[in-house]
Order: sequence, then structure tokens, then C-alpha cells
Amino acid sequence: MILSNVIRRNLKLFFKDKGMFFSALITPMILLVLYGTFLAKLYRDSFAQSLPEGFAISEKLLNGTVAGQLISALLAVSCVTVAFSANLLMIQDKANGSIRDFKVTPVNRSILAAGYYLASAASTLIVTFSALAVCLLYLATQGWYMSVSDVFLVITDVFLLTMFGTALSSCVNFFLSTNGQATAVGTIISAGYGFICGAYMPIASFGEGLQKVLAFFPGTYGTCLLKNHMMRGIFAEMEHVGFPQEVLKGIKDSIDVNFYFFGKSVSTSVMFAVLTGAILFFTALFILFYIVSKNAKRR
Repeated sequence: MILSNVIRRNLKLFFKDKGMFFSALITPMILLVLYGTFLAKLYRDSFAQSLPEGFAISEKLLNGTVAGQLISALLAVSCVTVAFSANLLMIQDKANGSIRDFKVTPVNRSILAAGYYLASAASTLIVTFSALAVCLLYLATQGWYMSVSDVFLVITDVFLLTMFGTALSSCVNFFLSTNGQATAVGTIISAGYGFICGAYMPIASFGEGLQKVLAFFPGTYGTCLLKNHMMRGIFAEMEHVGFPQEVLKGIKDSIDVNFYFFGKSVSTSVMFAVLTGAILFFTALFILFYIVSKNAKRR
């Protein structure tokens, strides 16, 4: 009962704070416009160059391919960056002293920590699923090749990536206590995460050494999962219209639909396992931080 009250309080404050809410909500929309404006041409040119000379492709299939890449990139980034925005409430409570008021009440500190975590996850899911709905509408206008099972798999991917973002942001924000620190970290995450997860540019386009380093980042596997499920129908259609298998493999390799860990192909089941393991790891790390901090303050 107390936990549910804490979660409701945090959710109300998040949606009441127009700056916090709209910054989280508008981020995916801005990315969709920017991606569609700038990255679409890059993806289109990259895809055209990967085709054999004189090989024709329908406009709908080309647009669907580009849109699938754009949406996968947008969602992969948004699920993490929005989580950092939603988790700002924990820092604000430290900055304005609200956390001290909580600590003099009978509410257990573990309840407070769980309340921040679960409220952040809930608010982030609301935003990311709203973004997913808009993205699917956009995809329908460009070239729809997804089955019902593909849609459910993408929903699962977004859920897992959102939980990963929540767990990661909870660990990072745990050590922040001012709005200035939160702004600095948010800026770094927004600017850099898209590159290290393969959203802005495919990992395959980087050097071999960097590819091996980025293969250890869990977010990379989330991006690859989204691309696999978002574009499965597109590649099925390419095969149906006569694309040679070697051409299909080359395209999949170039945009990280096929992903390799030190030269070995990674299956989607392994990607699921890596992402789930990362969620459990960072959640456990957040709990550990809380326990260590609680014991340190008792001394």
C-alpha cells in the first residue's frame, strides 16, 4: 500500500512537471523528424550502394527498408534517453530537500528506492509505447511488411530496452544530487548513446577494433533485436521478389541485422538473453548501491 502511494506520488509529479514530461515526450518526436530529414537520405544511399549494379527495387520496398532502419534507431535511443529524463525526479528530490522529509517519516528507505525505480519505469513505458505507436503509423505510410508476430516482438523489444534504460539510469542517477549534474549526464547520454549502440551508424561500418569493443555493450543487442524484428518482413519480401541470398546477407551484415561477436554470428535468442541479463545486472547493482549507502549512513 505504501509502495503504491509512493509510485503514484512520483508519477503525478513527473506528469505535473511540464518541463520534465514534455522533454521526455518530445525527444522521440524530434528524433523522428531529424532522422527522417537527415538520416533517411544516408540510409537510402547506403542501401542503394549495397545492391548489385542494375538491380531494381520497388519504391515501397525501398521506403519500407529505410523507415525500418530509422524507427529501429529512434526507439533504441529513446528507450534509454527517455529513461534518464524520467529518472530526474530522484535527483530533484535530493536537490530540493524532499528526500530529507521522506527520511524522517516511517516510510522505509527501500520503499522509496523501489518507488523511484518503478515510477520511472512506468512513466518511461508510457512515453516509449506512445513513440512506438507514432513510429508504426509512420512505417505504415512508407511501406508496411510486418506481421502480427513481428509487432508483438517489437513491443517486447521496446519493453526490454525501456527496462534496461530504467535500470541503467537508476544506477547512474543514484550518485547525482544536483540538477546541474543531471543535465550534464543527460547531455552526455543523449549525445553519445546513439553511437555506441549502433543506432546512428551501423556497428558494421566501424573499424574492427571498435566493433569488438561495442560488442560488449548490451544496448547494441537491443538495437539489433529491433532491426531484426522490424525488418523481418522486409527481407522476406526481398527474398520473394528474387534477391540472391548473398545479396541479402550483405545487406543484413551492413545494417547490423546480422551481428557478430568476435566473428561469430549472434542469434536473436542470445540477444534477448544479453539484454535480459543486463536488466537483471543493473537492477541488482542499483539494489547493491542502496544497501551499501544505507549501511554507510548507519555507521
